[in-house]
Amino acid sequence: MSGFRLMAVHAHPDDESSKGAATMARYAAEGNEVRVVTLTGGERGDILNPAMDVPGVRDRIHEVRIEEMAEAARILGVQHQWLGFIDSGLPEGDPLPPLPEGCFALVPLEVSTEALVRAIREFRPHVMTTYDENGGYPHPDHIRCHEVSMAAYEAAADPQQFPDAGEPWRVQKIYYSHGFIRKRLLQFQEEYERRGEEFPMAEWLKKWKTEQGDLMARVTTQIICGDYFPQRDDALRAHATQIDPNGSFFAVPLEIQQKIWPTEEFELAKTRVTTSIPENDLFAGVHEDESK
Repeated sequence: MSGFRLMAVHAHPDDESSKGAATMARYAAEGNEVRVVTLTGGERGDILNPAMDVPGVRDRIHEVRIEEMAEAARILGVQHQWLGFIDSGLPEGDPLPPLPEGCFALVPLEVSTEALVRAIREFRPHVMTTYDENGGYPHPDHIRCHEVSMAAYEAAADPQQFPDAGEPWRVQKIYYSHGFIRKRLLQFQEEYERRGEEFPMAEWLKKWKTEQGDLMARVTTQIICGDYFPQRDDALRAHATQIDPNGSFFAVPLEIQQKIWPTEEFELAKTRVTTSIPENDLFAGVHEDESK
């Protein structure tokens, strides 16, 4: 195997294409091995694209999402692995209903951690990416994804933990992916104002809860990957049940995105190697031959 190995851990199919996808595509194109691990099958995801809410899709949504994920991985040039847990769904209402029995968010942490440890020890990534403690947004599977990823980062290196899950492997760095940056939209809006044009995401920006804080204050690492935005968008569109091609993901033309904000943002959560902040490379400071 040549180059470095990157593992991106995600909750559902389609998450990988909306969070750090251009970064993965860039690293894969540069000769590194990139593997997406999807923790659940996305079985309880709603059909968000009206054109796909038709007979033959809804009644086989699990199989359709498997097909969509395979196409997205092909477009991004990455490997893919399912971990096989059941989507928890997004509970709605006041009070919130209980989570479905047997869903991922209710699986004992040691069970899901062992499954991810096994995947880590098999692939032996130098670097991992996952979500922060808020899950990126408060979906129970996203929060659980954070918990499992951080537990597995530690456990995979410990020969005393899960000895039947393969030889220990020390992941050298783990990052949180920060995909929704308010400052990014504000800069797009400024560009539209300079052009004398109406910003297509103005209403969306107005609804942004500023009390959530500025994620840019947490960002340690920005990866230049604008050349791979077309692959990112094509991978998103491959998840046709989840992504409306006329929706907000595609509202700002690529040429504006590539000019104004050609990066994706990450936060270095833990590291076992020395690096300097800010970074422009997830593999900064990583040793290719380091393992146990």
